[in-house]
Amino acid sequence: MSRIHRPLFLVLVSCLEQVFLEKQYADKVLEKTFKNNKKLGSRDRKWVAENFYDIVRWWRKLGKQAQIESLEPFHRQDICARVAAHFAQQGDLPSFEEFQNVQLNSLVPLTEAEKHSVPDWLYELGASQMGPRWSGVLQALNHQAPVDLRLNPLKCDLQKLQMALKSDGILASEIPGLPGALSLDERKNIFSSKAFQSGCFEVQDRNSQKVSLLVDPHPGERVIDACAGGGGKSLHLAALMKNKGKLISMDIHEWKLEELKRRARRNGIDIIETKLIDSKKVIKRQEGMADRVLLDVPCSGLGVLRRNPDAKWKLSIEQIQNLRDLQKEILQDYSKMVKPGGVLVYATCSILPSENEKQVTEFLQQNPSWTLDQQMRLDPDQSSGDGFFAAKLLRSRASS
Repeated sequence: MSRIHRPLFLVLVSCLEQVFLEKQYADKVLEKTFKNNKKLGSRDRKWVAENFYDIVRWWRKLGKQAQIESLEPFHRQDICARVAAHFAQQGDLPSFEEFQNVQLNSLVPLTEAEKHSVPDWLYELGASQMGPRWSGVLQALNHQAPVDLRLNPLKCDLQKLQMALKSDGILASEIPGLPGALSLDERKNIFSSKAFQSGCFEVQDRNSQKVSLLVDPHPGERVIDACAGGGGKSLHLAALMKNKGKLISMDIHEWKLEELKRRARRNGIDIIETKLIDSKKVIKRQEGMADRVLLDVPCSGLGVLRRNPDAKWKLSIEQIQNLRDLQKEILQDYSKMVKPGGVLVYATCSILPSENEKQVTEFLQQNPSWTLDQQMRLDPDQSSGDGFFAAKLLRSRASS
């Protein structure tokens, strides 16, 4: 008898329908589903989330095993066939009516793109830019990401944080070589913990934390986080500044800046000033004003596919080209906010050299008053963290 309960199966299928038929984002779908299904216990939520992300991650490979060639599902049965292939792999295929006419073949030959469960165009793009390493990177991106935490030193110290988490049944270990960083020994819901609610930590990938450390802001400086989003790096920068100085967090989305304000209050941070980028004048007014600027630019997000596996089914080669053009424009225009002698950090959560090293090289060729201080490439097959790139650039003191 199957261990899979039909009500949970129906929740799972509904989530997949929202992602693949209605084109919604996977994380938002789960968030909304759990909010609307209060009766689901923690064990049920964990089961739904893990199976949901596994099926999204292996969507193409499961489709091939269910003898479906198209990546685009045309109806609910296409989704159910992939769910059947997923459960069959686990050796636990229930006798649900949705599975009666599904024909599975787990031994079907697979291309490299099918084996790694990515679209053909994406496999070819990565192979052309990364060569033999691409296969290993894809393999790493198909594993579940760890849950990393960043201590907020304004509210707590590391030992107290670990003890507070332990009192809530959450065990976390220090990440070697990364001060104030912890990784959960076992996945748990940490957002209901007292330590989170009191602002003692934020959830942030270990390699993401390294980007803010590269910026290296000092207390009392004027720092700009120009593509702040929800503000994870802004909060880290403010903590590194010991909540002293001025941190301007900018974004084109007002709702993200509102979220940052809420998070800053919980973190006990009051040096952040948010600015909505609703015209080029907002950037113009900051020209030559900042000691340090972080440009965590919009990108393909290929370095964080472990966390957002649905992105590979939503992206297109045209979108990536448009993002490259936008990155080039932001780097050229926003770099003017750095004062002479100041620091700029260009960062992405992409692993494609065309979004990273190539952009920096072209910028330096066109702007002789800038020099490269250092750059770091953090690939997911080389560490347990997500894929990130960051380059630290210095503006000449003689520039004007």
